[in-house]
Formats: sequence, C-alpha cells, structure tokens
Amino acid sequence: MGKRETNIYGNLSFTEFFDTIVEKYPEVSLEHFQSNIEGEIIDKLQETGFSYDGVILNAAAYTHTSVGIADAVKAVETPVIEVHISNTFAREEFRHQSYIAPNVKGVIVGFGLQSYELALQSFL
Repeated sequence: MGKRETNIYGNLSFTEFFDTIVEKYPEVSLEHFQSNIEGEIIDKLQETGFSYDGVILNAAAYTHTSVGIADAVKAVETPVIEVHISNTFAREEFRHQSYIAPNVKGVIVGFGLQSYELALQSFL
C-alpha cells in the first residue's frame, strides 16, 4: 500500500494508517500481520483464531482463490471480518467471488482504509 495502484489503495502505507488507528483507539490492543504467502496467513489465523477477540482479514487476491484460507477461517473460534479497500464488485468479475465470505461474521468492501476501522468498530 502507498505505492501500488494509489488510485485504488491510496498513498498511505499500511503501517502509517495502522499507527493512526492505534492512536485513535488506545483502549484496544491491536496488532497487524501481513504476508504474501498463503501458508503464513493460514498459520497466523490458526495461531490467533482461538484467543483473540476478533480478526480483521484482508486476504487480497487470495479471497478469490484460497480454499485453504477459507478453511482456516471456518476452523477458528474467533470472529473474522473480511475487508477490502476497493469495491471488489466494481472490478474484474473474478473478484466478485469470495471463498472466505461464507465463513466470516461480515464483509466490508469499498470504503478505502476506513474499511478496517469499520470492521474494528463492529467488534467494539
């Protein structure tokens, strides 16, 4: 983020955005994890999915391809919110399908970085 397709994803890096959320919600313990590796995302879901109060997941293109991430979300007890910065339904047709969506508490799409804050507010 902040470098690729800034017309879609904006100019802020995720770390810069995350720092503003941490500042805005000091009473909440927040952490973030990012990986381009499907197995690492699955490992993180399995690690956090039984002890955290909530997971906000942007699986990016894996949303539309990963049965493994979908199964990991289904297997954990922690509620998961699927988020997307862009409106995936206004993009290529393959982005209209989410393997993850049937296994999550809710889906938030198209509100830019605010999608993460909306997901956080749903947990609060």
